[in-house]
Amino acid sequence: MAKFRPSAELRRALSEQANGRCEYCQCPEAFSPQIFSVEHVIPQSRGGSDDTQNLAFSCQGCNGFKSIRVDALDPATGKRTTLFHPRLHVWAEHFDWDENGQYIIGLTPIGRVTVALLRLNRDYVVNLRKLLVLAGEHPPT
Repeated sequence: MAKFRPSAELRRALSEQANGRCEYCQCPEAFSPQIFSVEHVIPQSRGGSDDTQNLAFSCQGCNGFKSIRVDALDPATGKRTTLFHPRLHVWAEHFDWDENGQYIIGLTPIGRVTVALLRLNRDYVVNLRKLLVLAGEHPPT
């Protein structure tokens, strides 16, 4: 299988669709020390295609923790549940912000497994959100 290399045009289109933010943790690429990835929501190793409906704009942290996973155990029920899919699901239906806009709360089984597996509230991301809240740049509208 040939390594997927997104074109600059595809990367730009996905970034615009995601408003320049990771489609999982919602951190803005503009404030990230690392370039974001175009990642396969369903990995190629699991039969996922290079079609734009299977691609997401992702920070390195979320991309790394997700890896080739497509599901995980819901921490509340212990049942296997699919991860959030940015092309099939609406972020606000599965997640919300805490009252300070610093922590993501999983509202549904999909939200809970995604928060847990991708570690959407990892320390350095929460610290970035704190600074962005103070700068009036977070949470996204």
